Amino acid sequence: MLVSDFLEQSCTRFGDKIALLHGPERYSYRALEISANRMGHCLIDHGLHRQDRVAVYLDNCAEAVISIFGALKAGGVFVLINPQVKSSGLQYILNDCGAGALVTSRRLLCASVDALRHCSTLRHVIVSDNPAEIDGLCLPGSWSVQSLHAAMSHFPDSRPHNSCIDIDLASLIYTSGSTGNSKGVMLTHLNVVSAATSIITYLGNTPDDIILSCLPLAFDYGLYQVLMAFKFGGTLILERSFTYPYKVLDLMVQERVTGFPIVPAMAAILLQLKNLERIRLPHLRYITNTAQALPVKHILRLAEVFPDTLIFSMYGLTECKRVSYLPPAELLRRPASVGKAMPNSETWIVDEQDHPITDAWKPGELVVRGANVMRGYWNLPDETAKRLRPGLYPGEYVLYTGDIFQMDEEGYLYFVARRDDMIATGGEKVSPKEVENVLYELPDVSEAVAIGVDDDILGKAVKVVVVIPPTSNVTESDIIRHCALELEHFKVPKQVEIRHDPLPKTTTGKIAARDL
Repeated sequence: MLVSDFLEQSCTRFGDKIALLHGPERYSYRALEISANRMGHCLIDHGLHRQDRVAVYLDNCAEAVISIFGALKAGGVFVLINPQVKSSGLQYILNDCGAGALVTSRRLLCASVDALRHCSTLRHVIVSDNPAEIDGLCLPGSWSVQSLHAAMSHFPDSRPHNSCIDIDLASLIYTSGSTGNSKGVMLTHLNVVSAATSIITYLGNTPDDIILSCLPLAFDYGLYQVLMAFKFGGTLILERSFTYPYKVLDLMVQERVTGFPIVPAMAAILLQLKNLERIRLPHLRYITNTAQALPVKHILRLAEVFPDTLIFSMYGLTECKRVSYLPPAELLRRPASVGKAMPNSETWIVDEQDHPITDAWKPGELVVRGANVMRGYWNLPDETAKRLRPGLYPGEYVLYTGDIFQMDEEGYLYFVARRDDMIATGGEKVSPKEVENVLYELPDVSEAVAIGVDDDILGKAVKVVVVIPPTSNVTESDIIRHCALELEHFKVPKQVEIRHDPLPKTTTGKIAARDL
């Protein structure tokens, strides 16, 4: 099965059904299928060959979704680029992946045209809106530039010939690149189909589900909302952000939304809304969370506010999409856990000598085995070799996540920290998440992060940054005193910084701890 089959098969089954809502526009499966077919023919006509890369540099919109499937139908590999990426980052990604085509908006093209002149492989640019205003720009003569409407208007509705098989690449997803340049995660059709099938299985999705996503499509969590919805024949409501939460909640009521994917930053905003208990979402079947683990305080509050909604606490990383999920029935028994391996995958924990850890609560690196594990990093064989290592059986490779986990007596997983984020202080190692969970126990704390800062005696000292309302009476001494009651002495923060504004976030909604 190919990823493009998701749209094609749902079009066959549910042609007139609304597949996508974006703003006032509604698109049926048939309308999206026709548009994607035409775009696929257009890309082929402009020289796209099997496995060539098509970059999509757009905000969340229907044109981005059409571009994803158009690239796949042409046998290409789609590369989603977050519109918040600046010109230098855009130039790096396009050159790194050797993109031959770019789909973008007039606004984004005008802002980045100087950088794009240095993209030697770029031949064809499709502008999602009217390109008239770019006529005055000095564009390379080797480019063909046209509007999306014009690009598709002369091509047939029929499905383009596609000779790809499921081990061919479907997508490159560039990681955030917290250190150095971002890395292109290579995902085959088999990787994507396997991950989507597994997640749909444990979420229990059906064609009746209506998903509302505020997550950027360039974030794999946001991308998979589209892919999964089209696979099971549901409806996706695509929002650009969670900036106006009351508007989003009203839309959820109006459209009878059944599924709502969130990240911790969204949970923090949601749980601070006034009169939250009065908000009724009677059709909401489930809420999911991944990216960063939800603080236990947030989990328990969500369960209290939405008692009839299933809450799925999950863990994953771009290199394999998803790893584990906690069955909602276990949520109140072990709210700090991210569950067990999802269907059709396996996990275990190893020590520094690569020996499997069987003792409960002994920390080690999490290893993942499954068809969802990436092929590797684009053009980075040494980085790939660090993550993909020989597995349990001859000829296979498994993913070493770089994340430290613990496992309880019943086999449930608990995230400890990214290996690189562990704080080494005075000869001891401190998990930032353990400190952060204690901070969230304070009633006024809406956001918290623990980081290591230079210290002449300890090497690194634990510092915490917390966000509380300006009206709060919580002091630095209160925070240290609370931590001292709950944590071992070497885990108690030596420095406390109180803020009243939200902490900086990455483009995927995670707290940008490294920026602090």
